[in-house]
Amino acid sequence: MTPTHKGSFRIFSLADIGVYVHWSWFFVAIYSVQYRTREYSSMVWNVMEYMALFAIVLLHEFGHQLACRQVGGKTHDIVLWPLGGVAYVSPPQRPGAQLWSIAAGPLVNVVLLPVLLLPVLANVQFGWADLHPNAYELLRNILFINIGLLIFNLLPVYPLDGGQILRSLLWFVIGPANSLMVASIIGGVGVLGLIGIAIWGQSIWIGIMAAFLLMNCWRGMMQARALAKMERIPRRTGYACPACQTAPLVGEFWRCGKCGQGFDTFLTNATCPHCGVQYGVTQCLNCGTTRSINEWLMGWSSNR
Repeated sequence: MTPTHKGSFRIFSLADIGVYVHWSWFFVAIYSVQYRTREYSSMVWNVMEYMALFAIVLLHEFGHQLACRQVGGKTHDIVLWPLGGVAYVSPPQRPGAQLWSIAAGPLVNVVLLPVLLLPVLANVQFGWADLHPNAYELLRNILFINIGLLIFNLLPVYPLDGGQILRSLLWFVIGPANSLMVASIIGGVGVLGLIGIAIWGQSIWIGIMAAFLLMNCWRGMMQARALAKMERIPRRTGYACPACQTAPLVGEFWRCGKCGQGFDTFLTNATCPHCGVQYGVTQCLNCGTTRSINEWLMGWSSNR
C-alpha cells in the first residue's frame, strides 16, 4: 500500500522528476498547523514550519532519485502523502546499487544537520533567541524535525530506509530472496514494538503508521517467497540482461500482447510462435529493463 498518481496533484517538475502531492496531504497539513497554534504567536509561523517539513521530505526523496541515476537506474516521480514521501526509483538489481540508492536519502538529512544546527547555536550565542523567540522556535523545531525524520527512517523496519539498507547489506551475503525475507521478518518484529507504543501512548497516528508498515512487511515476505521460487528456475546461457547482468529464465514467462499466449522469447528469437508477432525488445523479468535480443547477446559476451 503506497501512494500513486491517483488522487495526487502534480505541483512541479525538476530534473525531469515530477513531484506530486496526494489530496490527503492538504487535510493533514491544515490539522497539523492548527494543532500547533500554541507554539508561536501567529499561525504564519506554523505554516512556515510545515513548509519546512515539506522541503526536508522533498530533499530526502530527491536524494534517492539522484543516487539512483548515479548507479544507472531509472527515476520516475515523487509522491508526497501524510505518511511521508515515496521516491519511485528502479535501481539496477545489484546490492551495491540498491544500497546507495536507499542510503542517499538519509544522507541528505545528515548533511542538513550542521546546516540547521548552526543558526540555532548562533541564536543562543548572540542572544537573538530572546529578541526573536518565534524565529528561534521555528529554527529549533525544524532541526528537531530533521533529526526525528532521520532517526525514524533509519529504523530497521521494512520498507523504511533502515529496513531497505539492512536488506541491501544482507544481499551481499545471502542473496536477494533471503535478504528480503530476513529484513521483512525483522521489520515485522519492529512493527510489533510500534503497535505497543501506539497503544501505550494512545496515538492513532502511530497506529496508522504501524498498520501501513505491517502490510508492507507482509508484502515483502510474499515477494521474497516469489523470488526464492524464481531462483530455483534454470537460467538460459548465452544471454544476459545488459542492465543487471542476469541470465534470463528458461520457460514461457513472456506473454504476447496480441494473442495473450505465453512463450519463451529467447527460444523463438523474440517472435510469438502462436500468432507470429515479432518484438523489437524483450523485458528483463529481474529488473524490468527492455532491450533487444542482440543487446542481451552482447550482455552475455561482456560478462564472460
